Amino acid sequence: MSSFPMASNHLSAVPHGQAIDLFSSAASTRSDASDPHSHAARMVFPKSDIKVNLENHFSSKIYTSSSPVTGNVTITTKREVRFESVQIILVGNTRTKTDGVSSPKLVTHTFLKLVMPIPQSTYPIPRILEPGHTLTVPFNFVIPGQLTINACNHQNVTYGHLQDQHTLLPPTMGGWEKDDLSPDMARVEYSIKARVFRRDEATGKHIRVMEAMESIQVLPASFEEPPLNVTKDDKLYTMSSSKSVRKNVLSKIGRLTADGTQPGAVVLRADGLGTVNSTSAQISLKFEPTSADVVPPKISSVTGKLYAHTYYHSLPITTFPNLSDDPSSAPFGDRPSWFRDNLPLPPITVAHAPWKQTLAAAVRRDSGYSTDHPPSSPDLADASSERQPQQLSTSKSRKPASPIYHTTTLNIPIELPVHKKRFIPTFHSCIVSRVYSLRLALAVGVGSSSTTVTLELPLQIAVESNDLHGTDLPSFEMAVRDAEAEAEAEASDMLRPRILSVPQREFIETSVLPGYGDR
Repeated sequence: MSSFPMASNHLSAVPHGQAIDLFSSAASTRSDASDPHSHAARMVFPKSDIKVNLENHFSSKIYTSSSPVTGNVTITTKREVRFESVQIILVGNTRTKTDGVSSPKLVTHTFLKLVMPIPQSTYPIPRILEPGHTLTVPFNFVIPGQLTINACNHQNVTYGHLQDQHTLLPPTMGGWEKDDLSPDMARVEYSIKARVFRRDEATGKHIRVMEAMESIQVLPASFEEPPLNVTKDDKLYTMSSSKSVRKNVLSKIGRLTADGTQPGAVVLRADGLGTVNSTSAQISLKFEPTSADVVPPKISSVTGKLYAHTYYHSLPITTFPNLSDDPSSAPFGDRPSWFRDNLPLPPITVAHAPWKQTLAAAVRRDSGYSTDHPPSSPDLADASSERQPQQLSTSKSRKPASPIYHTTTLNIPIELPVHKKRFIPTFHSCIVSRVYSLRLALAVGVGSSSTTVTLELPLQIAVESNDLHGTDLPSFEMAVRDAEAEAEAEASDMLRPRILSVPQREFIETSVLPGYGDR
């Protein structure tokens, strides 16, 4: 017996007085043999017992996409209780707490609601829970790989594929045994809930008389996304940085420029206890000396920090919050709240290729330069010319610009300390998003002076797929390579030579066209 999904897109505000109950992550069980809102009834009648029992479950167990969630619900009463139905659901909720005008605003968004169909043969006849008898109702859920399209029907989104991201299953946020770098104001929770309803004879409404809940932790499978198109407006990331390199306070020997690219995604194991791949960041360095006799500096150290950025809002987020201006610059009611936490990465041992000397483009265009009138590179800033009067144009008034520059590449391995923190994958949901950035500080030392160039690159964290649609999802590079190979094969087939030939003589002699009478 399997469950069937019920589309749910419930976004509701919660009164401020219920803040403690909403943000409690522990599993709770509540059962009353009568109306739970009647205090006198709870004092007169003894409490009944309802429990959610999960098979092969333990407190630190992690469920992923396609994982079965099976078990049963047991109901035992102290007296006869009439009831109408039993409901067992797998529910996923997102909760946020944001600053309001006069008081904090609490919002709950139900993005997942799977209802277990219960056969009528399961219920006793008549539908009365008798004391001393236990009613056992089995259930069987499967963690879905994706939500229904009705899970996000928000309009006016900035990016067309944002809704696709909102229909992916978010991971559990908060409630882990280890810190997951998230704030208390943003929570993603999964639970199995069991409820017993009875029908009120006077109003005809269904009244909930018993309820039990068991929380579970979900780390859904995800695939690697294409690299982000980072622009100058995306203030969160720094893909390129340049600084002057000095031998001392008064002597500049050149300029160092670092350009980074987004590294490949770090893929976690489905149990979250390790990674299944190794990735690295590629940094291209360019050193432009003030003169040709200046040797490139040595990279003395590289340190890294991983930043976890959590965005949360009381309203649907209509854009990718990490691809925009500084969130603090938006109007108060429109911008999502932003929480950032970080942790240092393990010590980094860097090996880089030897510096490669290259002739500057300006010099290659003018092969007849002289030391008296040297060509100046547009990319070079000469310290001497900045301090001396511009009207002095002789070789004695300033140092000649260097006709060469040097380049090299750094390969920086990335290792997540999974033994210290609980890492969750990058995700974007309707009111909560989580992204990561990698801050790398490259220090070079010359003489008594030290220069540090800092980059902040986007980093995606994904989760491996054990059995998502039967096979593992390919990486972005593999998918592009397969698509190019398929397109090339189609083009070759389209352009291959075709040969027209006369039909064989035997076919002409034996083939007779039908006459009018035959037709």
